[in-house]
This record gives sequence, C-alpha cells and structure tokens, in this order.
Amino acid sequence: MSFLKAEWRKLIMINYKVAPKELMPFVPKGTELDFYKDTCYVSVVGFMFLNTKLLGVKVPFHINFEEVNLRFYVKRKEVDTYKRGVVFIKEIVPKSAITFVANTVYNENYQTFPMKHSWTEENDTFSASYQWKTNKKWNTISVESGVNIKPIQQNTEIEFIAEHYWGYAKNKNRTTEYEVKHPTWNYYPVRSFMIDIDFKSTYGNVFSFLETLKPSSVFLLEGSEISVENKTIIK
Repeated sequence: MSFLKAEWRKLIMINYKVAPKELMPFVPKGTELDFYKDTCYVSVVGFMFLNTKLLGVKVPFHINFEEVNLRFYVKRKEVDTYKRGVVFIKEIVPKSAITFVANTVYNENYQTFPMKHSWTEENDTFSASYQWKTNKKWNTISVESGVNIKPIQQNTEIEFIAEHYWGYAKNKNRTTEYEVKHPTWNYYPVRSFMIDIDFKSTYGNVFSFLETLKPSSVFLLEGSEISVENKTIIK
C-alpha cells in the first residue's frame, strides 16, 4: 500500500538559476546535482493537496490543504541509468500533524505556518495564488494564465523542472529515497506573475540571496493524482 495518496493541483513553479556551490551542503549522500543545459536550479513551488489519504485513510481536517516548498534537483545513478529526483530545503503546510509525520517518517523539512490560497477563473483567464505568514507578514506567489492546457514537450526547461519522480532526504549520514508516482502533467501558459517573498524569514540567511534574483521562468501545472511510496535507505 502506498504511504500517501492525494491530488496535487494547480502547481505554481518559480525557478531560479543558482551557482552549484549554494546547494552542495544540502546534497544527500549517493546523489549529485542535476543540471539542465549546464544550469543549476532551485524552485519555489506552491500547490494544493486534495483528497489526501494516509495509508488509505482520510484524516479529518487534513484532507485538503496548501503547500509551498523550496526545492532543488538531483540525480542518483543506479546500475546504468539515472533516477531524477528532488531535495526539499523546506516544505510549508498549515497543519502541524502533517509536519510531524513528514519530518518523523521521511526525514523531510516541513514547517507549519498559517496559509491560504485563491483560485479564480474569469472569461479566458485563470488566476492562482498561495500565501503563508512569517513574522506577521503574508508572503505571496501568484500567476495569471490562459485556461487551456498544453502538453509538456521533451527536453525543455519545463520538462526538466516538472518531471522528477524520486525524493531524497538526508538522514544523518544516510539518505532516504522514495518514489512519487504520477502521469506527465500538462501546463497553462503563464501571462503574468507576482512574487512577494521574505526569503530570509522563510528560508534563512543562506537563501536570502534569492530576493535579489529574477526568476528564469514561472510555470503553472495542472497536476494530477499522485502517490508517495514507502521510503528506503540507500546510504
């Protein structure tokens, strides 16, 4: 049985090109940084968890909720192929029980903050926003897009950012690996976006430099049903 099943919907992905040295201290053993056209990325990703089931059970008041995370991209060689995965710097949710389970079972870096979101559709425009509160200030990411979805093309930046099916986390001197299953996602062409993030209060001094960077791209993905499989220890 899958550890978790849910839907991840309306994923805003804000992507920054960064120097590899900024991420090396966070790379789990047994993995290496992954690059797209010799470029290293970190992404702020906001989305909705919907219809969430933990070990097949819906937990009251923990079925639908927001998440915003900061992540980067790694790969792990297994025999003659590479598994493409992500590492999360921090994952923000509004429910403390989710934080406890994720940090305890999967060695992730969840933190609980007040959160809210908005989805609206008017004429040919879809708008989505995700917010979280730190130091009495609401941080916001939002996009406006068309309403017609398009398929992701191979060997593109959006394909690199969106198509990762493994998660990796540090577990002292070992690495936790888990599989995330979902079909290839479609996307909405983004027309405009707004970013208002206090990176220092949300992610600490080490990532405060992101405040001065302009994102290389902003995507809106439709998402799908997903499953998170049970973890294994690889190192």
